[in-house]
Amino acid sequence: MEPLLCFPDPPRPELAKALDSAGYAFIAVADAEAVGALEPPEGWSGAVVSTTESPEAAFRLCDALRRRDEPVAPILLVVEAGQLGALDGQKELFDDFTLTETLPDEIETRLGHLLWRTGRGKHHDVIAYGPLALNLETYQAVVAGRSLDLTFMEYELLRFLAAHPGKVFTRETLLARVWGYEYFGGARTVDVHIRRLRAKLGEENAHLIETVRSVGYRFGTARWRP
Repeated sequence: MEPLLCFPDPPRPELAKALDSAGYAFIAVADAEAVGALEPPEGWSGAVVSTTESPEAAFRLCDALRRRDEPVAPILLVVEAGQLGALDGQKELFDDFTLTETLPDEIETRLGHLLWRTGRGKHHDVIAYGPLALNLETYQAVVAGRSLDLTFMEYELLRFLAAHPGKVFTRETLLARVWGYEYFGGARTVDVHIRRLRAKLGEENAHLIETVRSVGYRFGTARWRP
């Protein structure tokens, strides 16, 4: 996959670490001029722009990325919770955002959404547990050799749960982490998707997603394989 553009240069340590942990190659740029000077031959796969140092400079860069003859897309903003107000009136300059406080977990989820929509991606492993296998590159899910016909959000919910084996998540946390902070649906959305996932997994495999009474949901212990 082509490298991501990352702003600023040097990137914040927590952002660089998050991108490295998620397996994304990136090149840091200091301004719009550097975008062209450092652009790889195959172009940019997208951009991750932090507003932490200077929201004004970050939005100027986003505007420049949008105005290029070949615009850089998608653009993911990384903002601090106290800077959310700065996003008002700037929605046309980015495709999604995540909070600095939620790094590194959100980087993979957010970029996965955006790159999937634009037909880009990176090579991933497969999450496997018993009869279930999730291919994180092709967005395919198989159980006992049978392909699962999942919607994008069903797949993302199953992938997120399986990527954090043994950990209990509340419905509110799942809404924020899978659907996104901009989603305003109720917790019932999670219950509906869990019910559909269990139905598609089949009665013999529905236990892979466990209900933790009065708390939320948990996926069984998973193992990773290449």
